[in-house]
Amino acid sequence: MTEHSWREALVAYKSPASLALLLLGFAAGLPTMLVFTTLSVWLREAGVARETIGFASWLGLVYAFKWVWSPMLDQWRLPLIGKLGRRRSWLVFSQTLIAIGLLGMALCNPQQHLPWLIGLALVVAFASATQDIAIDAYRLEIAEDTRQAALAACYMTGYRAAVLLASAGALFFAEWFGSSAIHYSQSAWGLTYALFSLLILPGLLTSLLMREPPVNVQAQPIGGSTFAFNHQLLSVLQLLVLLISLPAMLTALTNSAWPRAALYAIFIAMCLTPRGRKQIRPVRELLSKVRRPLLLAVHGKGVPQFDFVHQAVSVIVLIILLVTGTAMTNSFHAGKLWLGSLYLLIALSCVSAPGRLLMAPVLTPITEFVRRYRWQALLLLGLISTYRLSDTVMGVMAGVFYIDMGFSKDVIATVSKLFGVIMTLLGAAAGGLLIARFSILPILFLGGAASAATNLLFSMLAHMGPISDPSIAGQDVFTLLKELEPHVSMFVLTIMLDNFSGGLAASAFVAYLSSLTNLKFSATQYAMLSSTMLLLPRFIGGYSGSMVESMGYEQFFFFTAILGIPTLLLIGWLWLRRNNGMPNGASTVADEVPAVQGSAERS
Repeated sequence: MTEHSWREALVAYKSPASLALLLLGFAAGLPTMLVFTTLSVWLREAGVARETIGFASWLGLVYAFKWVWSPMLDQWRLPLIGKLGRRRSWLVFSQTLIAIGLLGMALCNPQQHLPWLIGLALVVAFASATQDIAIDAYRLEIAEDTRQAALAACYMTGYRAAVLLASAGALFFAEWFGSSAIHYSQSAWGLTYALFSLLILPGLLTSLLMREPPVNVQAQPIGGSTFAFNHQLLSVLQLLVLLISLPAMLTALTNSAWPRAALYAIFIAMCLTPRGRKQIRPVRELLSKVRRPLLLAVHGKGVPQFDFVHQAVSVIVLIILLVTGTAMTNSFHAGKLWLGSLYLLIALSCVSAPGRLLMAPVLTPITEFVRRYRWQALLLLGLISTYRLSDTVMGVMAGVFYIDMGFSKDVIATVSKLFGVIMTLLGAAAGGLLIARFSILPILFLGGAASAATNLLFSMLAHMGPISDPSIAGQDVFTLLKELEPHVSMFVLTIMLDNFSGGLAASAFVAYLSSLTNLKFSATQYAMLSSTMLLLPRFIGGYSGSMVESMGYEQFFFFTAILGIPTLLLIGWLWLRRNNGMPNGASTVADEVPAVQGSAERS
């Protein structure tokens, strides 16, 4: 590893890209908290059941599936605003959608319009995940390897500042505007979310003013599209109409809903008219157009570039595969063999040779990753999918736990958010120094072990029981600490250690994920890896409310600590292979330079 002077190291923080990453990190942190932890507190204060809040956390699964549409960000510029560049155009689009979604959430009362609120939160989560894809790709492409650590540090600083504001700040604002655990005020929460919709503006202005990164990868086009964008868009929309109308018509016929069935039949007939068949030509000609170029790409003879139709169809086919796979399992479990067999045939058609060609925009970056690491790719994906399992599952119920323990929002905001964010930044800084000294795998193990172990502190706090003294509610944190109030003292200790270990783990994990990424597919592969990190934890986290109801907080936190054991075994095995001189995906790239984005793949 090349050593640099302190002056040379500080120069990296003075670049325009560092300032851009600082502001983009701020824009990324706001919606993440507003559709997750802060939303949970809002719903709980509005009287929504804990079990419902737990299921609402499945909104986070959007971040886990962002790799599905990430190839579109690698290959396609948006119309109208596409002149900004492929990274900046997607940033402007996603940030505008976030602001509109947050403003819509501000107008919804969860006591009366809970489905609308959850739907708008889903829109915000989708736009936020899209923004994350674009920011990660921008960070990977805007600077050389030696500056990536500085850019990552700037991004994390802005992100954590936004997390502090969107969590502690949101709680302060909601209480200041007049909402409390005793007296719920919809207008207070509405004003809070409306205010935060305006805070997206700094990130939006940054996206408009910053420099588009140079295109370092010369993609090999697959013949180019012979159809105008509007034609491609209408053909995809027509395909969606067919895919929705056909099963809907069959369902309506089964239920003897004749008028509805006739309406869907009209939609299908319109799509099959001569004009409709002409309109859907971009989809019809897709397989014949891309087969040979893709076969060449599979053998390493070029990086394919996909048009909008292929991108959209790949996402549709993948969604069909995921939905039918789930429906097939449920049908067989319910004893409906004929229906399960039908879903099985649909799923098999999706994974057939034509289906795989249609899913090429999604599968190409994934197959490249598998070809690069071979069988070790499964081990790496297993490590990634379980590394944040312990603290993510615990985090779903953290805000609800604080409320149920009797802490006021002022205390929660000061301890959990203010102290917590400071300790997270300190942990991240410590992680960077330790990685530079000891390499990634040892610190990855240390961060994972510490994150899981600190969940036991939450279990100890739950064992103390809720606060019984009503006079505590009116006192500030520092007064209670001076009086050595046991609940608040334990709360502060738990949050400080938990967030320090979380920052340490995050620092090592970001460096680890970045080092596995091939810049040729920067947006897609980083999105795939970071999505894999979230998929299993978010899914299990959806049942956290039910687990708390059945086993109580104390046993729940103990259970989440145990969830951290599998990832420690995987890291230990990779570490052992490296020490024994056996090559593996974790050490051949990741241990060479921390927070470096796959330098071996940048040729």
